[in-house]
Formats: sequence, structure tokens, C-alpha cells
Amino acid sequence: MKKSTLYLSWALQILCAIILLQTLFFKFSGAAESVYIFDKVGLGAVGRIGTGVAEMITAILLLIPAFAWLGAVLGIGLMAGALMSHLTILGIEVQGDGGYLFALGLTVLTGCLIVLFIRRRQIPVLGARLK
Repeated sequence: MKKSTLYLSWALQILCAIILLQTLFFKFSGAAESVYIFDKVGLGAVGRIGTGVAEMITAILLLIPAFAWLGAVLGIGLMAGALMSHLTILGIEVQGDGGYLFALGLTVLTGCLIVLFIRRRQIPVLGARLK
């Protein structure tokens, strides 16, 4: 892997991890907006805390070089679910946030897609076959 590609991957991994980690406070503390979102999509407190735990694991994996690909896969899945919730139930703007949460989700999804593409050869079994 070229140095510039590696630097891009690390920049995106760190950016995605920071975004995922900074939202944990709101999920774990029961912030009003977070409670509203998870109640509206029908997941309640269990879904809010469970999603928070999954996002924490994802952020940690993104920061471990050998598992960044797995963090990217989890991030893609989590953000696909979040964005679908915005598009089908919540709307792009939630409680007057101007679409900020939607934009963060889109940023993480895009970053994780790029990280997965860059680190595709590190995926066990499949990686050797991906060029």
C-alpha cells in the first residue's frame, strides 16, 4: 500500500471513530434527542444502548490496523441502518438539527466505504482474491 493511501485510510479511520465516539455520550446518557430518535423508530432504550455499544466496538476496531476492515464493515452496516431510518421514518432533519445527524451518518458511511476499499486485501480468506 502506498504511503498516501495509508495516510488517507488512517485519516478516515480516525474521523469515523471520532464521530462514532462523540455520539456515545448522548446515547448512554439518555439525551432527549437520542431518546426521541430511538423511540420514534421503535427501538427504545435497548436499541439506543445496543447501538451505542455497537458504535463503540466499531470505533475501537477502526483504530486497530489489523481490524480496521472489520470496523469499516460494521460502520457501513450501522450507518446504512441509521440513514435508512432518517429516509423512511425520521426525516433528514430531526428536531431542528438542520440535517446534522444525517450528514454525520453520511460522512461515516462514505469514510467506512473508502477504508474498506483501501484495506480490502486484509480481509481474511477473501482479501487475497480482491485486487
